[in-house]
Amino acid sequence: MTISTAPAATPTRAPAPGAPAPQKRRRGGASGSRWVAAAFAAPLLVYLLAFYAYPLIRSIDLSIHDYNVRAFVQGNAEFVGLKNYIDVISSPLFGQAIWNTVVFVVGSLIFQYAIGLALAVFFRNNFRLSGILRALFLVPWLLPLIVSGSTWAWMLNSDNGIVNSVLQTFGIGQINWLTSPDTSMLAVVIANIWLGIPFNLVILYSGLQNISADVYEAASLDGAGPWRQFWSITFPLLRPVSAITLLLGLVYTLKVVDIIWIMTKGGPANSTTTLAIWSYREAFGTGQPDLSPAAAVGNILIVIALIFGFIYLRMQRRQENS
Repeated sequence: MTISTAPAATPTRAPAPGAPAPQKRRRGGASGSRWVAAAFAAPLLVYLLAFYAYPLIRSIDLSIHDYNVRAFVQGNAEFVGLKNYIDVISSPLFGQAIWNTVVFVVGSLIFQYAIGLALAVFFRNNFRLSGILRALFLVPWLLPLIVSGSTWAWMLNSDNGIVNSVLQTFGIGQINWLTSPDTSMLAVVIANIWLGIPFNLVILYSGLQNISADVYEAASLDGAGPWRQFWSITFPLLRPVSAITLLLGLVYTLKVVDIIWIMTKGGPANSTTTLAIWSYREAFGTGQPDLSPAAAVGNILIVIALIFGFIYLRMQRRQENS
């Protein structure tokens, strides 16, 4: 007779008193978190595709086809490749538009930043009514651009503008601010400087709040005056904030249309025609829209803005590595 013996059962250890109970592994936890992350990212992705990717692709499509109003409606525009870009670059207006864009952008940025920085340093020391004055400096930023442009066009009117009236009290003759090619660019730059000062003031003032007062106190104890403190402390420590302020100002100023269009419409004699004004005028400023050259000029503006954006990122990365 064969006797079979069953293997002895291994005794199960009871959990020690007070020890946490073993947790069961949840199935699908990782996939569930991925779905949640995708749900949060979906609105941003839709926004980027709808308002950035599609308009950019559509602009490129417009620039490589020969679109007029009929072809735009019917969708049967002829493919012309880079012909629109070649026509734009070879146009006699291209060089003048580039120069006007450089003058308008550089002139606006220099004075917007300098005045905004001076005001930010001024308001850094709190005093009575400083909050009210800072709020008043935001008024140009809050006004609709059509109101600001119309106001400056009236103020700089050659015949009954308030600026000429004030200048005449000092014996200065009439200046044709908006109707002379010699002064029209100066007029639109002045108006754009006025519009951009609040933005620079807000960003630079916020940057100054991050500089510790102890640094200024230590410098003062070492005998550094206000001017020395500005060049040795304020300006160097504001460099990252200044860089992003100038970059955003550059991108904004490159695409300024409204203030110039309201005041001069790019004239007289194309003296205030920037790349943005040229693109707008080709598309909407005449009775016969020429959409393809307008898109080509707009894409050139996009490339210029991207170049400066990459330069800023490279400089920032180099500064972080150093």
